[in-house]
Amino acid sequence: MEIIFLEHPVHSSSAALTAVPKTVAIGHFDGVHRGHQNVIQRSIAAAKAEGLQSSVMTFHPHPKEVLGQGSQYVTCLTPLEEKVQRFLRLGVDVVYIVKFDLGFSVVTPPEFVDDVLRPLQVKKAIVGFDFTFGSRGAGKASTLRSLGEPDIRVEVVEPLKQDGEKVSSTLIRESLAEGRPEVASQLLGAPYEVHGTVIHGEGRGRTIGFPTANIELEAAYVQPKQGVYAIMAEIEGKLIAGVLNLGVKPTFHEQLPKPVLEAHLFDFDGDIYGKSIAIQFISFLRSERKFGSIDELIHQIQSDAEQARAVLAAYNK
Repeated sequence: MEIIFLEHPVHSSSAALTAVPKTVAIGHFDGVHRGHQNVIQRSIAAAKAEGLQSSVMTFHPHPKEVLGQGSQYVTCLTPLEEKVQRFLRLGVDVVYIVKFDLGFSVVTPPEFVDDVLRPLQVKKAIVGFDFTFGSRGAGKASTLRSLGEPDIRVEVVEPLKQDGEKVSSTLIRESLAEGRPEVASQLLGAPYEVHGTVIHGEGRGRTIGFPTANIELEAAYVQPKQGVYAIMAEIEGKLIAGVLNLGVKPTFHEQLPKPVLEAHLFDFDGDIYGKSIAIQFISFLRSERKFGSIDELIHQIQSDAEQARAVLAAYNK
């Protein structure tokens, strides 16, 4: 798979890197959820059927972040690097990452088609039903179809639904905020996952019999509801079950500046300081609360660990 960064207008040298007729799935694709996967897989299938190259076009950063239309878009379900890896696993030939800045925000729909799609030799564009493009979202799928004639065909993919609701990044964000990672997992097609590095914490967990891995996140991920979770952690390719607290540790602190992630990994005692770790949120166990004593906290952690083991044993069957 090739990864190509683009700016408007597409320079001839960039176009030349993949100067063959192709299909393209276009979208921001935050989370690369099941609905996004459906759009991308249509692009791959069409390319195979017609002997074309398959590609995905995404935009970075999020348009609403650049235009200041929503603080929620400062956070993401999948940072760019993870998004690209998911595209790779789906099997696309080329990923185009278009720089979205204030200059690109005023590109008109005709300019997008003539200055971006045509130089890349796009023969078929696959988009979601709610696709918009161009300055102020003026262009819709129907606009793309009319501007693309006669050389660019357009396929519009209808929404994927789960339990009567449209699979969307917004619904995933809401599910995580409500402490429903199981729902988010169903929408994503995999557990919600964050990546970071294991760092030194306060060292308190080891003194009470529950050593923890303190995690510094590598990106501004969407934060799930604060509380205790059953998790799976991946370190150096190995999956390890555990329990995680996401919160401000009110038993020990009046107020931390931001929530911290502390994971207790079951049946594991390796030295992982400085190593990369991925955390999969499997199930929400309870909200964070302040305890009246250390003994009360230890008793609750023991209960949390037992509950997490039971949940994960069923999950990993």
